[in-house]
Amino acid sequence: MVTVLCAILAAGIFVLDLLLKNRIESKLEEGEIRLLCDGRLLLKRYHNKGAFLDLGEKKQGMIAGLSLLLTLFMTAVFLATFTFRGSAALKVGLGFLLGGAYSNTYDRLVRKYVVDYVSFPVKNPRISRIVFNISDFCILIGALLITVAHIRNS
Repeated sequence: MVTVLCAILAAGIFVLDLLLKNRIESKLEEGEIRLLCDGRLLLKRYHNKGAFLDLGEKKQGMIAGLSLLLTLFMTAVFLATFTFRGSAALKVGLGFLLGGAYSNTYDRLVRKYVVDYVSFPVKNPRISRIVFNISDFCILIGALLITVAHIRNS
């Protein structure tokens, strides 16, 4: 039952992020910034043509292929969890990770870039220029949960 709920979680993350990305694409101009939460968050439209921090932006095809391969591999791992009781934290982690991975991989394959839209106004210019999306946060949460599950079971 937990595995099915985690599959629904992954699908929900994918749909939510896709809807947000479509809204950002239709409502904000490239580089336009809107303040959220009393200025604690910045909403801006950014097209990431590579991976994290635009790494590999000149090799978009390779990045998209690698993203697809990793997403398929993690999907196989997730499907394998249907056959054993396993840790709920592992399954929830995979649900978060896959929801984010599906959304960003979809963008890479269909749009040819990932739509990022959330940034944090901090004083460090290197950090303040990083733009995220919900999928990025879900991938991070999923990876942390998977790590915790692995440490607990070791």
